[in-house]
Amino acid sequence: VLIERSRGARVVVLGCTGRGGFAGMLVGGTAATVAGHACCPVTVVRGRHGDGVVPREGPVVVGVDGSPNSEAAIAVAFEEASFRRASLVAVHAWADVTYGSAEGVARLLPQWEVLQPEEERLLAERLAGWQEKYPDVVVERALVRDRPRHVLLDESARACLVVVGSRGRGGFTGMLLGSTSQALIQHAWCPVLVIRPERKQ
Repeated sequence: VLIERSRGARVVVLGCTGRGGFAGMLVGGTAATVAGHACCPVTVVRGRHGDGVVPREGPVVVGVDGSPNSEAAIAVAFEEASFRRASLVAVHAWADVTYGSAEGVARLLPQWEVLQPEEERLLAERLAGWQEKYPDVVVERALVRDRPRHVLLDESARACLVVVGSRGRGGFTGMLLGSTSQALIQHAWCPVLVIRPERKQ
């Protein structure tokens, strides 16, 4: 029903209570299903202590990886930060091992020192135009050597909102929802806004 209702909707909002146990798994599974199939962005409302109390303070956090979904997430994150009069933390993270999108074969990434300048440039380029459009938003850049889901889950503990694309540039072709967005839906300490790719209504 929610997936069908998402056609023509601006956003689907789902409540979530509890952070563990069977009930939490059921709620997380429902939210992941909707976020993976909806025709619009999906917000999963989570609280600091699993009691449904949504944090009012803290920055907006956005995951940046250069994928089309990430680009859309950046746009929404700046808009949300400006509306909330909050700062924005742009997180770009990667691990030493990644997986090819075609075969899913693990491969080692080059050394950190080799990748860091290129990744810093990617992050700066992705944010530049939006910083000009939203000069009122104070931006903090976080370039981290770790798995994105680990970093974003940690950041969610101080955030008022985390914004991510439904899938990043890694993972397996055909997946509707990436591992990072799934982890956030089930375990984040604040509301999570999952940005879906544009689809024909």
